[in-house]
Amino acid sequence: MRRLFPVTEETAARTPDEAGGGADAAGPRVPGAGAADREWSLAELAAAYAYPAPGPGGREPWLRANMVSTLDGAAQHEGRSQPISSDADMRIFGTLRGLADVVVVGAETVRQEGYRPARARDAFAEARRAAGQTPAPAVAVVSAGLDLDFALPLFTSPLTPTLLLTGAAAPADRVAAAEKAGARVVIAGDGAGVDPARAVRALADLGLTRLLTEGGPRLLGQLIAAGVLDELCLTVSPMLTAGDAQRIAGGPPVAAPERFELVSLLEEAGFLFGRYRRT
Repeated sequence: MRRLFPVTEETAARTPDEAGGGADAAGPRVPGAGAADREWSLAELAAAYAYPAPGPGGREPWLRANMVSTLDGAAQHEGRSQPISSDADMRIFGTLRGLADVVVVGAETVRQEGYRPARARDAFAEARRAAGQTPAPAVAVVSAGLDLDFALPLFTSPLTPTLLLTGAAAPADRVAAAEKAGARVVIAGDGAGVDPARAVRALADLGLTRLLTEGGPRLLGQLIAAGVLDELCLTVSPMLTAGDAQRIAGGPPVAAPERFELVSLLEEAGFLFGRYRRT
């Protein structure tokens, strides 16, 4: 990351010394503070995107989404997000995965994006051990029909076993095939589909409270409509695609728009990386 834009009265009022030292401090700089722009380290990104600390009653589930959108609102180009991404976007993508217990993703996104198991990264190994996390986050696939290829590496060779979130009415033969492949099937709905609130609670019951979803748009829309999304990390790509690509969230509209507040904003090469929290 090249720049950090302060977005609160507290951060806007801080001097470079209050932010952690003078010209020789190791932390990121605010524009205008007399320091040259530079790339943030992974450790600095991890601190900037840290999950909330546990409350008095212990750690509660916190669900954040990480999505990318062009200037004209496209979440994909030709069905994939990679063409509208950047190296900096992928650094944040990797950081968010490095902090998460579990990555929640829709079945269609698994098929379109060719999802593979999350990998362990040396940069996060010590912090994950200290936090009691597995070496790499689990991937939890949300699917009603379980129409997935269980011969894919996501199911056959994950470092942390892949989870399947589905409903009680999921096809029994597909449940059996998933379990035979090594996946853990988690029931999170009474019918064929998944109840988003129940899915979040089911993951928390497994000790997975630092939740990250990478979509797709249909799943994100369901999470928004259910009121379970706590945070959105949104990359705004300085690109225009036109066409009829999906937005970052789809599905039926909510009854009333839900307000989120901007808590940080990074910029590199025209890409903006915003972090928004529920007010």
